[in-house]
Amino acid sequence: MTTTAAAPTLGRGRTAQVRLQRFGAFLTGMIMPNLPAFLAWGLITALFIDVGWLPNGVLGGFGDAGQAGAWQGAATRLVEAEDGTTFQQYLGLVGPMVTYLLPLLIANAGGRIVHGERGGVVATIATLGIIVGSTVPMFLGAMIVGPLAAYVMKRVDALWDGRIRPGFEMLVNMFSAAIVGAAMSVAAFFGIAPVVSQISAWLGDLVAWLAENSLLPLMSVIVEPAKVLFLNNAIGNGVLVPLGAQQVVDDGKSLLFLVEANPGPGLGILLAYTLLGVGAARSTAPGAIVVQFFGGIHEVYFPFVLMKPALIVAAIAGGATGIATNVVFGSGLVGPAAPGSIFAVYAQTARDSYLGVTLSVLLSAAVSFLVAAVILRATRKRDLAAGESGDLAAAVAATEANKGRSSAALGALATGAAGAAGTGGAVADGDATAAPVRLVVFACDAGMGSSAMGAAVLRDKLRKAGFGDVQVVNKAVANLDDSADLVISQRELTERARLKAPTTRHLSVDNFMSSPVYDQVVQEVAATRSGTTAGAGAVDA
Repeated sequence: MTTTAAAPTLGRGRTAQVRLQRFGAFLTGMIMPNLPAFLAWGLITALFIDVGWLPNGVLGGFGDAGQAGAWQGAATRLVEAEDGTTFQQYLGLVGPMVTYLLPLLIANAGGRIVHGERGGVVATIATLGIIVGSTVPMFLGAMIVGPLAAYVMKRVDALWDGRIRPGFEMLVNMFSAAIVGAAMSVAAFFGIAPVVSQISAWLGDLVAWLAENSLLPLMSVIVEPAKVLFLNNAIGNGVLVPLGAQQVVDDGKSLLFLVEANPGPGLGILLAYTLLGVGAARSTAPGAIVVQFFGGIHEVYFPFVLMKPALIVAAIAGGATGIATNVVFGSGLVGPAAPGSIFAVYAQTARDSYLGVTLSVLLSAAVSFLVAAVILRATRKRDLAAGESGDLAAAVAATEANKGRSSAALGALATGAAGAAGTGGAVADGDATAAPVRLVVFACDAGMGSSAMGAAVLRDKLRKAGFGDVQVVNKAVANLDDSADLVISQRELTERARLKAPTTRHLSVDNFMSSPVYDQVVQEVAATRSGTTAGAGAVDA
């Protein structure tokens, strides 16, 4: 007999966390699709500015266009030299990209989230007003004005939805968008630009104050726990990337790009599990190291911390060490390291910062390893006893999301935990065998990274089992709908996933890399194809 699990009742703390995650996902939705543009800007900056690897006055925007043999036809601007004389300087690529291209891309993405393609166009128009109304790059302004303009357009469209006479729809739609876009652009120029400029100045002053008082390492006290609670994209892309981009404009590099993206703390924790862990945690940690450190998917080490929450101390200590190292050496990146792979970190490292950046990664990994090793060593006997007794349910209840000591224990927990979200390797709702599974969606915060990895694992298992016709895709939680037959998400995100796809069946996993849930899904597909209910233990209650 199968039962339908009721959605869990959220306490105030969980409700607040879900709301923060949703807000973070909204910020991420504006930045993440445009990260290639940020990376391109970072690479161009690293190569062609006057202190870059291949200084080029035309591309870097620092050359005198009036000199003999100057490149003809390139855009220039009139600048005043220190002695009071003026000359024509090349505009280059770096300045226009950070001033116009990146904020407009952010605004367009935010507008599309709120009101589709129409919202994206109006958001872009409005954001140009705040760009030209300020003297600093308007990343923060784009993240405010873009969605706001799209929301205004959405409300205006709602006023006459269904009331336009046939034949006049295009006329009304075109002129209403033009009027709203123009009005919002003027309003942003005069009313919003000064406010956002002041806020940007305050944030910059705050970072400067932290640096002057040697307090920047304290950022890890906020950043590292937020990462483990799946707010990493909100912190990194929503806050640190815009602030870091402003610092690059002023100083040519920024350590803020490496606060959240530093792969060192996660590497240290996974190394500690590799040497001192127990059961499945120890056996899967080496593979997680490859994905986390070289692939840049930091989410893979979050379950290891959630399994033993005291390890957040190791992450904080490692993160603070990395920041302190960059402060001491004055090192930083010229663009965001996305994903947080060591390869991406080096690709964006400023020319004079390789020593500092390398030490920041190595020392943060060493410190997090030492702290994590002490914690794991102190609890090793208890962990071994728990693993031998197979009391995984009690361990999960005590640690919120225990990754599991053995596959057998996880499977038993999955079978017995239907209807209780987040209590083990798998949580399910819905009727297990009511309909064949044709579309499976893996959902994570950003719709990339960890969900793509999980989708690839399940897709390969289904193909090997002869069910290659089952479509397996990955999406951001914010983009979910009820079109899928099954949604698989990390335990911390399942509640949000249910809100976006309330009638779809959901499974929760603790780790996208390796979970018995995948084998159980394959068994379910096989059972539905054969018309039996065998092998659906993951979802039968």
